Amino acid sequence: MPSSPRPGTSRPAMSPELREVYAALLERAPENRIEPDLSRIRRVMELMGDPQNSYRSIRIAGTNGKTTTARILERILREAGLRTGRTTSPHLRSPAERIAIDGAPIDDEGFVQAYRDVEPFAQIVDAESRAAGGPRLTYFEYLTAMAFQAFASAPVDVAVVETGMGGAWDATGAVDPDVAVIAPISLDHQEYLGDTIAEIAGEKAGILTASAIAVLAEQPYQDAADVLRERVEELGAEASVEGQQIGVLARTPGVGGQMLSLQGIAGRYEEVFLSLLGEHQARNALLAVAAAEALLGGGTTPLDGELLQAALSSVTSPGRAEVVRQAPTVLLDAAHNPAGALTLVATVRENFRFTRTIGVVGILQEKDAEEILEVLEPLLDAVVITRSSSPRAIPADRLADIARAVFDDEDRVLEQESLPDAIQIAVDLAEADGDQFGGVVVAGSVTLAAEVRELLGVDEEL
Repeated sequence: MPSSPRPGTSRPAMSPELREVYAALLERAPENRIEPDLSRIRRVMELMGDPQNSYRSIRIAGTNGKTTTARILERILREAGLRTGRTTSPHLRSPAERIAIDGAPIDDEGFVQAYRDVEPFAQIVDAESRAAGGPRLTYFEYLTAMAFQAFASAPVDVAVVETGMGGAWDATGAVDPDVAVIAPISLDHQEYLGDTIAEIAGEKAGILTASAIAVLAEQPYQDAADVLRERVEELGAEASVEGQQIGVLARTPGVGGQMLSLQGIAGRYEEVFLSLLGEHQARNALLAVAAAEALLGGGTTPLDGELLQAALSSVTSPGRAEVVRQAPTVLLDAAHNPAGALTLVATVRENFRFTRTIGVVGILQEKDAEEILEVLEPLLDAVVITRSSSPRAIPADRLADIARAVFDDEDRVLEQESLPDAIQIAVDLAEADGDQFGGVVVAGSVTLAAEVRELLGVDEEL
């Protein structure tokens, strides 16, 4: 197994200009530090002439599944002939991935231009906020303003907007969406969103408005479902809920994806192939189909069947249940919280028959490492504990101590600070004794998934 990218597939270097503006953005705050206040983003948008109001928009919140739902939805809308903008987070290789036009990340020059377009207005807002004793625009607020400006400059017909965290005070709240989608809600980011499912659901429900058609996933916790239902009733909003108006009627796993039958808001879609693995991806596709129906026909006109098939059969979601190597199979997934880990375990068990399963795990400091490892432990014959290059990554020796306590068997836990070496060790274990049917599962963080993609030379367009 190569410990570095194959020739011709290494990551393109950022341009000097992109490195400069990205460094300036990072000085504003780490990604995981936010300021729960919409006043700054609304003010900078106002000064810029509210570019986010020049196109229709769909806003997506939830704990897991937001990025994939956004990618599927955007693919459907593009197949329908609309010019799309998409903003998602975090990125895998380059910050430019966060702003996509017509399904492709903007280039370095476009990212830099978006930064410069926002800069004079950001300086005004920074000065006003500091004079009032507040902070500058945060990293995420600035990036959100850049995305909205880039979409207006393109121009796009519709923007698919993934919230960064929460919903009620997330910077993406500067848009007034036509459709609001809420994916499954579970515990994550408790330091900002609250300690209970009900509190977190209350924050996510902040994306719902009286004028936006709501598309709601079936919730794994009744408290979340209750909060969303009450908010919809309070607003008098039109809503389609998974398990009620919409649903996955049938699914058959297959090679490279799965065959689905879906009940949307306006139509029933039989035998549609989705090029993604796992029940969760079928449910993400359902949300995307319903949101597309809501936007394109107000929820009263079914999607064209050939259009939908073309979209779902070609969609990708890098770093989410993604096979990045064969012989042995290497599957990677961000799986950065316990709910994501549960989904990953179910996906592996449904789609793969590994004779032995070796994990490569690295987790960020603010995450519940012990619970993530507890979820993964029954799946794994052995685990190689490592870390990504993120400064937020738990050191390998400390995470390995947690893993040994969870696995209760020191022989099943290996520790390797070097990620390339960790991957090599896992591959060797999967292939031990000439085994041709072992597999490697990489999980724990988006940054880990991104770096493994690069190490293995995965050059698929993001």
